Amino acid sequence: MPHDVYLVDQGDYANAGSVSAHIKKRLLALGIDKALVRRVAIASFEAEMNLVIHSFGGKMELDVTDAAITLEAYDKGPGISNVELAKMEGFSTADEEVRSRGFGAGMGLPNIARVSDHFVLASRPGVGTLMVITFTLHPEHKEENKA
Repeated sequence: MPHDVYLVDQGDYANAGSVSAHIKKRLLALGIDKALVRRVAIASFEAEMNLVIHSFGGKMELDVTDAAITLEAYDKGPGISNVELAKMEGFSTADEEVRSRGFGAGMGLPNIARVSDHFVLASRPGVGTLMVITFTLHPEHKEENKA
């Protein structure tokens, strides 16, 4: 099954969303149910934007097995000093430049938690952040198993 790795550059707004678009196309090509692909696309976009906005650059990895779709996003960056606070709706450390682009409303991490089946966020200030986002695959999520 696929294991894809994508690089995400700090401040690369011109290409922001391209990783998520590729992940969406990849999953649809594998015959994954469109509703599940939509959830994965939302989570991958939010994770990708966090890398663009808050990190010094990082990687996203997509793993698909018979049991699950897993996204990992990890970066080098300032890290998150209070992970629980960062997961709260409306909390944001985005600056005015980011907000002027329409981002930084503090909904990214809550959206990831809402659409995923399992979400782990780990961070070390001054080092970086790791997100592991998992979606369980059931037989009905494969298009060929639908009547």
